[in-house]
Amino acid sequence: MRNSRLLPLLPSLAALFAGGLLTLSFAPYNLWWCSLLSLGLFAVLLAPGRNGAEKRLSGKQIYWLALCFGVGLFATGGSWVYVSITDFGNSSPLLGVLLTGAFVGILALLFALPFPLLARLRANPASFALAFAALWFVSEWCRTWMFTGFPWLFAGYGHTHTWLAGWAPVLSVYGIGLLLAFSAAVAALFIRRTFASWKSPQALVLLTTALLSWPSGLILSQLDWTQASGTTKTVGLVQANIPQDKKWLPEFRGETIRRYQSATLELHRENVDLVIWPEAALPLLYHQAPNLMEALQNNAQETQTDLITGVLYDTEQDYRRVIHNSAAVFGQEQQLYHKRHLVPFGEYVPLEDWIRGTIEFFNLPTSFIRPGPEGQQPLQAGGLNWAPLICYEIVYPQLVARSSGDAGVLLTLSNDAWFGRSIGPLQHMQMAQMRALETRRYLVRGTNTGVTAIVAPDGTITEQLPQFEQATMIGQVESRSGYTPFMVIGVWGIVALAALMLMFAALLQRRPTDENETVLTPEVTD
Repeated sequence: MRNSRLLPLLPSLAALFAGGLLTLSFAPYNLWWCSLLSLGLFAVLLAPGRNGAEKRLSGKQIYWLALCFGVGLFATGGSWVYVSITDFGNSSPLLGVLLTGAFVGILALLFALPFPLLARLRANPASFALAFAALWFVSEWCRTWMFTGFPWLFAGYGHTHTWLAGWAPVLSVYGIGLLLAFSAAVAALFIRRTFASWKSPQALVLLTTALLSWPSGLILSQLDWTQASGTTKTVGLVQANIPQDKKWLPEFRGETIRRYQSATLELHRENVDLVIWPEAALPLLYHQAPNLMEALQNNAQETQTDLITGVLYDTEQDYRRVIHNSAAVFGQEQQLYHKRHLVPFGEYVPLEDWIRGTIEFFNLPTSFIRPGPEGQQPLQAGGLNWAPLICYEIVYPQLVARSSGDAGVLLTLSNDAWFGRSIGPLQHMQMAQMRALETRRYLVRGTNTGVTAIVAPDGTITEQLPQFEQATMIGQVESRSGYTPFMVIGVWGIVALAALMLMFAALLQRRPTDENETVLTPEVTD
């Protein structure tokens, strides 16, 4: 009797488990095959059976299963948010759980949003496979821009070192996820024995297409999408390992500045072309410390070694002080880049007039930042053109692709001390690797506590510092030019591909079939 009561819960529990399983494909676990198992199990729960011998799934039922999957994914993969809220937002454990739960719930609701359409596109096996893959992309893409966006935990990130990585310069992380979802959907159709015979024309076409997508990626990875300029420079990075709870204390400023200056002096002895400090390295406003800024400029010119550092840049606009999260260049040319895509609550407070001050978490010391303008030019430093991305910006594929065309190297400055020893910083590093793959450029990542690293155009890490250590790192980068296909078509090219897949799925839904193929009568959604 008890078992019979549990049976209706099994699909929901299986979807919850499948969502959690996807997290194991990302850093630091890097079990890429878990992504195939995860999406495969999710697809099995939604796929049609043979000759309609199954309970019909309504749009509401599909949404519920997708919601369960999303909860499993974000509760496990986004668990590091709790660390930020409690350890550095000074919230109680109970409030941390409540806010993290709200965060997970909202993301799960957004994740599930497109999937009810499957209720009308699963009668034909081919239409199901096409629709499942296309809707998976739509789900990930919507999370890039809805409510300012949270493009984290995309399925393709687990494949920075598999054959599918070859698709990154063509279709980006979005396309890798789409191909992975298609493969999972086809596998689910065979597991559910949807086809009357695996030798039917439709079954063979779907299976062949899914299987070929993997070695095709291996072939694509051998192509030189961008060209080496022959200009190689030596860069030095400083990882000062400043504790986040001390970073903004006035009494710790002297120690912070001393760490950066002594480390930079050490790098000068190694004759590097450029020194890089991380995001908001100096716990001062730019115009609050004119003597320090002048000293940095003079030192860079005297040593003929440019410096790029993160800094909070303050300026007057419309008779009020505006502060940007910026990257500043000192040396032969003084330049500034202002961060464009900000982090909600960390850098600005949504509905600020209503909620700032209600709890301490909404009063973080950097939650007053304003976004920089679009169309900013690459930074010139150390003899190279750099596409600057600050912290959260590196997780936006379209933003990075758009910023990279006139730059030879990607630069991302970050301070992941906010996430402590959680899995968040390691996931962040993996996403930076994918940006190098998509643009086929070297990427330099300077951080306060790690992961500080240099990534080659093929996504491999060439140099890396251990986390939570005060250290310096020296490595070489080569400028590259040219555009990958994704830099040309952008995300809208993949949106168009997904739209065509959905249109074709709708046409297949109405297509007459022979006796060897299974077609279900479309159910009416709630």
